[in-house]
Amino acid sequence: MTHTPILAPHSVTRENRADGTIVLTADTPLGEVARNSGVWLDHWARATPDTVFLAERSGADWRRETYASARQKARAIAGWFLGQGMGADTPVLILSGNSIDHALLTLGAHYVGVPTVPVAEQYTLIPAAHGRLDYVVNLIKPARVFAVDGAAYAAGLARAKCPAIASSPGETGATPFADLLAHSDAGVDAAFAKVGPDTVAKILLTSGSTSDPKGVLTTQRMMTTNQTQLAQGLPFLRQRPPVIVDWLPWNHVFGGSHNFNMVLSGGGSLYIDDGKPLPALFGRTLENLAMVPGTVSFNVPVGFAQLLTALRSDDALRESYFRDLDMIFYAGASLPQETWVGLEELAARTGRRVPLITSSWGLTETAPAALLQQVPTEGAGTVGVPLPGVTVKLVPDADMRCDVRVSGPSIMQSYLNNPAKTAEAFDDEGFFITGDAMRFVDAGDPNLGLRFDGRISEDFKLMTGTWVQAANLRLVMLGLLAPYVADIVVTGQGRDQIGLLIVPNRAAIEKAQIDMETDGGACISPALANILRARLRDKATEATGSATRVTRALILSEPPDMGEGEVTAKGNINFAKLLSRRAVLVDRLYDDADPAAITI
Repeated sequence: MTHTPILAPHSVTRENRADGTIVLTADTPLGEVARNSGVWLDHWARATPDTVFLAERSGADWRRETYASARQKARAIAGWFLGQGMGADTPVLILSGNSIDHALLTLGAHYVGVPTVPVAEQYTLIPAAHGRLDYVVNLIKPARVFAVDGAAYAAGLARAKCPAIASSPGETGATPFADLLAHSDAGVDAAFAKVGPDTVAKILLTSGSTSDPKGVLTTQRMMTTNQTQLAQGLPFLRQRPPVIVDWLPWNHVFGGSHNFNMVLSGGGSLYIDDGKPLPALFGRTLENLAMVPGTVSFNVPVGFAQLLTALRSDDALRESYFRDLDMIFYAGASLPQETWVGLEELAARTGRRVPLITSSWGLTETAPAALLQQVPTEGAGTVGVPLPGVTVKLVPDADMRCDVRVSGPSIMQSYLNNPAKTAEAFDDEGFFITGDAMRFVDAGDPNLGLRFDGRISEDFKLMTGTWVQAANLRLVMLGLLAPYVADIVVTGQGRDQIGLLIVPNRAAIEKAQIDMETDGGACISPALANILRARLRDKATEATGSATRVTRALILSEPPDMGEGEVTAKGNINFAKLLSRRAVLVDRLYDDADPAAITI
């Protein structure tokens, strides 16, 4: 297989300190960084005014906005914000998901220094999650709130406690979005000139998987630096404008900053995918991919697994998907090896080059990319080397598992109105403490990069004193028990054995025609228990100690509840909350006489 020759990997300098700490930096200096994201919009509106920038489905075709039309509308929106007296201290809360109007509102706000705060649609659409929305409103105190569909988001617009804007206001009394588009751009040039690198562009909410969500003050410098870094690591992004068909939500840093700004900074085209890797919506994604061949494909591993199945059975879709593809980029979890190999084999079958399959590593606080795997590898798990301008500090334990800390111009400086959490987030040298762990692919060659090795904050001790690396073990178990599990919570804190609470993948279980009965919050299925027991038993024979030996499992009958804080808007389980609320089920898991407990 041959990969496309569009890579320019940089080497890494390693400093070994006397205290055992390791510091990594890229040898390539950071390139030129734009003053703000509006500079990109201005540039492409002049250079390629008729190029499609944004598109969303409208009937059988697409509604399209060129760079010229997007800039004109963004400036009108910016003028409206100025006319309302808005600025750096008057954020706009955005309730609805990805759309052209959402994008235009964001571009207009950022153009004149008005911060935007996109939140998950579920906060409004799921009544049980309204408490989360109330928390965000009290934290950011928005001056305006926006949703595309006023009727559908009426509850959220009311709870925001500020004047509303809606594309379709309905009976809400919200200002029609069309009024913003009709406004003049008087005063916009002067305001734009004041938007500099330190201007806050967004307030992005952390996942809230370990505590209440924190507001990350995302500056223009963080966003523009990150795109320069990515383009230096992946120069093909500047050799031809990227085209992506993408569903990843803009309230998340990956979809809303990484992907959106990759298109904007490179003069590319973003086709907003109104599908998702869910049974009822994935057909729409396949339809959209068949209509628009992309140059970069972003998704989570479960999305790529579903796509692989479709590509194997649809020759026309396979030809369209791989026709112009430079890169397949996964995030959110490790890509299963069978999915990785399958995608490479299908690409080769088309007779075209095999795209780079890769990932990066970062957090909301890091804008997000801090490490990037910029050269081909044989499989998933490697997250790469520091991007130019990023310094990575590794604090190893006796087993060379490293606590990862980072610094650089793309790294957050503070949380919104939370000095205590801000102080906790940085060490005495000013490095952001990520809470993630890494290992070297090869301790003798830092250029081969780092591998993700779990979340240090999720580690726990068995009653024997043995440390369990729960995050890493969870990934192993997800692969081992696929496709019957949707997610897993590793248990064992203060006990003598490791167990699993399993969130079942009901679609896969029904497809396999496996029956399950419900028993007080747990599921009982002799057939499924036999399958899981056999796999766990085989894996346990490979374990070198109690830190990796799973001896029991229990299947949950109810999925994690967002309203109760068991799952975040980004889909991450709040492990501590779930274990606390379902303590009775944890006790049942460790009761060998309980019919729901699967033991080996």
